[in-house]
Amino acid sequence: MPRTVALGAVAGTLIAWNWLRIEHGPSHAEGLLMVVLAVAPAIVAGLRYRIAAAVIAFLVAAGVALDLGPGIHFPGRLLGRFGQGFVDFYDVKLPFDPGANPRMHGTVLLATFAFTLAASLAIAARRPRQASLALLVGAGWPATLLQGHDYQRGAALLAGLLALLVGLRERPRTFGYAPVAGLAVIVVALAASSTPALARHGFVNWQAWDFYTRPAKPVSVSYVWSSNYSGLSFPRKRTVVLRIEAPSRPQYWRAATLDDVVEGRWFEDPTLLDQSSGYLGEPGLVPPGARERSLWVQQRVRVEALSDTHLVAASVPVQVDAPKLGLVQYDPSGMAFVASGLKRGDAYTAWSYEPEPSPQQLARSKPDYPPQIRVQKRYLGVDQKVYSPPFGTPGRKEAIDWLFMQSVYAPRLDPYRPLYDKAERVAGGAKSPYAAAVALESWFRRGDFLYEQHPPKPPAGVPPLVDFVTRTQSGYCQHFAGAMALMLRYLGVPARVAAGFSSGQFDKSKGQWVVTDHDAHEWVEAWFQGWGWVPFDPTPGRGGLAGAYSVSSRTFDATGAALVLAGREGLRAFAQRQNDLGFPQAQLRLSPDTPDLRARPVAVATSHSRTPGFLRLLLYIAAGLVAAIFLAKLLLRRSRYLTRDPRRLAAACRKELRDVLLDQLVDVPASATLADLAALAEAELGVSAAAFGLHGTAARFAPPGYAREAARELRRAMRQLRRDVRRELTGFERARGLLSLRSLGLA
Repeated sequence: MPRTVALGAVAGTLIAWNWLRIEHGPSHAEGLLMVVLAVAPAIVAGLRYRIAAAVIAFLVAAGVALDLGPGIHFPGRLLGRFGQGFVDFYDVKLPFDPGANPRMHGTVLLATFAFTLAASLAIAARRPRQASLALLVGAGWPATLLQGHDYQRGAALLAGLLALLVGLRERPRTFGYAPVAGLAVIVVALAASSTPALARHGFVNWQAWDFYTRPAKPVSVSYVWSSNYSGLSFPRKRTVVLRIEAPSRPQYWRAATLDDVVEGRWFEDPTLLDQSSGYLGEPGLVPPGARERSLWVQQRVRVEALSDTHLVAASVPVQVDAPKLGLVQYDPSGMAFVASGLKRGDAYTAWSYEPEPSPQQLARSKPDYPPQIRVQKRYLGVDQKVYSPPFGTPGRKEAIDWLFMQSVYAPRLDPYRPLYDKAERVAGGAKSPYAAAVALESWFRRGDFLYEQHPPKPPAGVPPLVDFVTRTQSGYCQHFAGAMALMLRYLGVPARVAAGFSSGQFDKSKGQWVVTDHDAHEWVEAWFQGWGWVPFDPTPGRGGLAGAYSVSSRTFDATGAALVLAGREGLRAFAQRQNDLGFPQAQLRLSPDTPDLRARPVAVATSHSRTPGFLRLLLYIAAGLVAAIFLAKLLLRRSRYLTRDPRRLAAACRKELRDVLLDQLVDVPASATLADLAALAEAELGVSAAAFGLHGTAARFAPPGYAREAARELRRAMRQLRRDVRRELTGFERARGLLSLRSLGLA
């Protein structure tokens, strides 16, 4: 039992380690529980009782992993939730956020349990091959999903396999030279795998496999960009809608801006013009930097399957060149339209201005708004013909209270009072528009909110965004972006909802972004003096911006933001107020598919990844095991001859011939003498071993002077005997002998 528990714990630890690392902030306690539940049935005596214990452990593990309770619907819900979690691996980038993707998290836990259970049951049955296979697949599969420390994890897996082989042999207390040989193989494998000769791309990129769809005829995808909070469903089959040649730095591809909000729903309000003034954007709201062509980012867009009238470009687009698409119309807010609609194969060029200010720079942007915002109240509307006073306006809170309580719009606005109150609680004390924006963005992206494509329906009379913020805290990008933009407007910060696509996948060989229908997304844009429209993304688990000013970016300058939010009161005051401002006490939780831009941008080249594919990993493991067996046998044989005593040399030759016979599946009696072994070699292998038997007997029993000479002749006879055996054996028999574990006492 102790051996079963120890080896099961080794296998379970390796399996859990590799599975849980594909999560952002993994739950080690739940992983440990899965390992304990999986190892427990292996220590139960009796096959029937062991199976019963395994079934019970599985039911408990499935209930914990997938949040299932006992009941008649348990099997159906189990299959449904596990299937959804499995399918989500093709839609969510890794590492993923377990809070935003609970089905994926449950699938990871259940996989940890299943593979650990298989390995533990094989260990209990003393089946080293089956146990090694369960460990190899259980730990090797997730090890190929995510870059980072690939060879170290491969070395740990190889060490675990060697531990199983040594620990499951019949005489586990006699380790011999196997650990030393295994350590040598691991060191050699690590050194060799880091050389350019082995640093190649994997044979199989399994993530590109699609188990649940079949090839389909080309289709076109269309969208209704205005808000709809009734639920979101993506088709299972991904469809590439755009291919965009652009720098490898992640982008957000904007199709539309939703400027107007009516009863909590955001809509487009385009004013189409046939002529562009040279750039997209409203006069007075375009920052000076957007007019500098040297700061523009160029994109060449090719339409694959997007049926739409909007021309998509990186946020924030400033100019479009589409001479072959017919009449192009423009909206001052920054949109471009094709009157005839986009078709497969259409192509155009776009340029964008992508500001990346620091938190300090945005904090220095004063709420000195131009007339379009200060007087005309553009981008400050909270309902039809209802506007919030700009940020910093004296008496702004009193004016908002009057709107909710005494104005003619009060009955229509009253249901949204909880949304305004929440905005005031989270960011009402902000000293600048940026402080309000980053506080709200952080508050939405923390762990209390859940990304859910089919959130619960609100009660009768409760607006969807109010129910989302105050009760369910679960929704998709339209909920997050719509709520944050409306809350910013309540606080007097000009804001709107942007609709389009998140980055997609970058094809390094072609230097282009591949955007699919599953990348459709909405985010928030807020206007800042000197910078223009700056994007923020409050949705957890669905994209991430590049700029260090945004909480959604992995380059987020938390220190700079803390200094901004602390203001004159100092960092101690910020520490006391960080919860109120939306900053959690622990490290900020980032979207799992947020790009890590701290590394240098990936060059557009044909270089290959050094991450081994699954088959490559299997080949490495197999080669390591073969090398371990070979080195173990070689070290064992050479160590026996580290003596000048003729009798010990005779004993070494006896053991060497015995090992040859054992590896060729010849049964050798434990008491066999040199003469007996010579006779077995002649009978079973068809070689002449008379000289071996004669010199061996002399070395063993002759006087010392004659024995030393006989020992030298015995070594020559042994070498000749091995050459004769190799000539007699087929290639298959020689390979079988090389890989046999009988001579090592492991089989």
